[in-house]
Amino acid sequence: MRIVLIEDNQMLARAVEQALREQGHSVDWLADGQDGLDFLTHDGADLAIVDMNLPRLGGLDVIRQTIAMDLDIPVLVLTARDGLDDRVAGLDAGADDYMTKPFEMAELCARVRALGRRRGKRGQMVETIGGLSFDRAGRRLSGPDGVIELSRRELALWEALFDNAERVVAKSALCDSIYGTGADVDVNAVELLVSRLRRKIDGGAVQIRSIRGLGYILQQDGPA
Repeated sequence: MRIVLIEDNQMLARAVEQALREQGHSVDWLADGQDGLDFLTHDGADLAIVDMNLPRLGGLDVIRQTIAMDLDIPVLVLTARDGLDDRVAGLDAGADDYMTKPFEMAELCARVRALGRRRGKRGQMVETIGGLSFDRAGRRLSGPDGVIELSRRELALWEALFDNAERVVAKSALCDSIYGTGADVDVNAVELLVSRLRRKIDGGAVQIRSIRGLGYILQQDGPA
């Protein structure tokens, strides 16, 4: 999943970011509530992890405004407040889950997985393009010969292209989806991933086309 973490404690944010990346997720970290809301508004996410106490715009206001704008983004709240009233306030604002600091990283990752499964059930569980089927909840791609084994970065690349099927996606945008916004990664690294993914989906009646100077596009093969 592409996860947005809005947390002003740098040490905690870095630890959460590392743990989620090790689970195969892409993570964008914002340390300011208003910046986090702006990012969610313009770039979206599969899941937002939001601290309650944030500079400029508090976590509850971030959640309320995502709801007001009909952004279909599950939210996991992180807070040092452990009172019942605070938990109720977070859930009433629109949060999907709640964790009190300090917490075990393994539990955070488990809750993220649960929210990811729940989000997948909101819409169509299995989607198809050409001869390929993608199970979003299970994060599993299948072709005519069965399941296609993908590395976590190949899977992140597939999801970014699949979510924008028939539209050109810039290399820089693919880098953001695979490695996280601002990651120090040469955009040419995407070319290697694209080459590997092309080989794996060969025979699935879809193709990843290179659009010179712009990026890549996932398209279903047309009639012969």
